[in-house]
Amino acid sequence: MDLKLEGKVALVTGSSKGIGEGVAKGLAREGAIVIIHGRNKAKTEDVAHDIVAQGGHAYAVVGDLTHDDEVQRLVADAQAFVRPVDILVNNAGGSGETEDWATTRLETWAAGYDRNVLAAVRVTARLLPGMRAAKWGRVVNISSLAGLMPSSKRPDYAAAKAAMIAMTASLAKAVAADGITANTVSPGTIHSVSLDEAFRKVALNHGIAVDAPWTEIEQTVLPMFAQVPVGRVGTLEEIADAIAFLVSPRASYITGTNLRLDGGMWPGC
Repeated sequence: MDLKLEGKVALVTGSSKGIGEGVAKGLAREGAIVIIHGRNKAKTEDVAHDIVAQGGHAYAVVGDLTHDDEVQRLVADAQAFVRPVDILVNNAGGSGETEDWATTRLETWAAGYDRNVLAAVRVTARLLPGMRAAKWGRVVNISSLAGLMPSSKRPDYAAAKAAMIAMTASLAKAVAADGITANTVSPGTIHSVSLDEAFRKVALNHGIAVDAPWTEIEQTVLPMFAQVPVGRVGTLEEIADAIAFLVSPRASYITGTNLRLDGGMWPGC
């Protein structure tokens, strides 16, 4: 299926590693011009260079999304590379220290909300006028299964990710008449570099070699982390493919949704 993304300009925040990197590379494979964002200049440029080396089109912008002036600068840079941004994937964010209700601090909640929700708002607000003028645009906010199935730990993170789901539903209604869609994607357990390292450390403690095949690591360790009905973790390619469809012209009637990529964990697991 041709997703008709050739030449579309996509800004993926937090794409110097992990899920964001996977999404950016997936969009580039579909022909989109991708703008890589991160806080570390070298890592951000490395991802952009890798995409170009594979025959894609990519640029790099650097900045901390918790600072208004840096967001203003990096958005201006992104808009100046080729033409205005058509697609925004708000992936930057993440959790902080592991806290529970006995140890949680107000500053942790504030920082988590700023890093996830307000960071997405800062970038989105600056790009919406251009999308409205063009009568076309796509916004995808990356939430988390934690926003739907919160545990007793990291309540600040779960609350911030739940806020992103509500925020997206509101945005979708506000911009639908302008030809813009807004959707949320909530990943479950995904095979990133950091997850691979974490699983291998646990496996080592259970007598499995740290360099054992991933399938052996996965089968042993995954049940300790989550009960996933399909019996495996998700891949970066699966997230990238789902988002590529959501931001494509072919998904113009899908807006205000929360797509769960969790291997069947919701509900009942």
